[in-house]
Amino acid sequence: MVSPTIDLLKGEIPLEQESVVLPDDALTGLVLVDIINGFCTVGAGNLAPKQPNSQISGMIKESERLARLFCEKKWPIMAFLDSHHPNKPEEPYPPHCIVGTDESNLIPALRWIENEPNVNIRRKDCFDGYLGSTEADGSNVFVDWVKKNQIKSLLVVGICTDICVLDFVCSTLSARNLGFLTPLQDVVYSRACATFDIPLHVARDTKGALAHPQEFMHHVGLYMAKERGAKIASEVSLINAPKITARP
Repeated sequence: MVSPTIDLLKGEIPLEQESVVLPDDALTGLVLVDIINGFCTVGAGNLAPKQPNSQISGMIKESERLARLFCEKKWPIMAFLDSHHPNKPEEPYPPHCIVGTDESNLIPALRWIENEPNVNIRRKDCFDGYLGSTEADGSNVFVDWVKKNQIKSLLVVGICTDICVLDFVCSTLSARNLGFLTPLQDVVYSRACATFDIPLHVARDTKGALAHPQEFMHHVGLYMAKERGAKIASEVSLINAPKITARP
């Protein structure tokens, strides 16, 4: 059952979406954000789902399908993996996805991409993959990846819609607007994204927890990305490939 609050939210800030076609003649890159055990596999860690979650399962299914299509075409993929050092907490969240643990590794359904030549994997120790791509010498792995592959369109999927995915999309759009990511033109914020669920009654009974209603924050995350200039794709299709349709 859909919450009346969600209906009210969507009525007050309706989200226009579009069908997006990714053409063969304009190189497109796929970014997978934090599709790792610590955020997606039931019981895998402090921030993993406690029980199966349909929004997260849907995100995984669509992300894997996209990854396979991109690998078939040998189009570039960048995968960000949240990986923290134990002595560097990420407030306000409890310790999670510590370097060297299975929490910080790709989920089983995507582990195969580690052997694909068109895939770059970047471990990051902060919310934002753009900032987390910065090297000690000031260079940026993500920026170099965009320029090396001459990426014009970027399709972004993963978790969490309103945190790590949104932070990355906002930074990328700002960098594009400032001319740091030539030739990048479009950032497509696919609905193949998900976020986590902490109902208010759970947050009230958990020290330090913030309420985080899943459907509400998912919609807000997509809306904020739209405000920043991203395209919100209800449906993504590749030339000569099956259509990829968002969940209802």
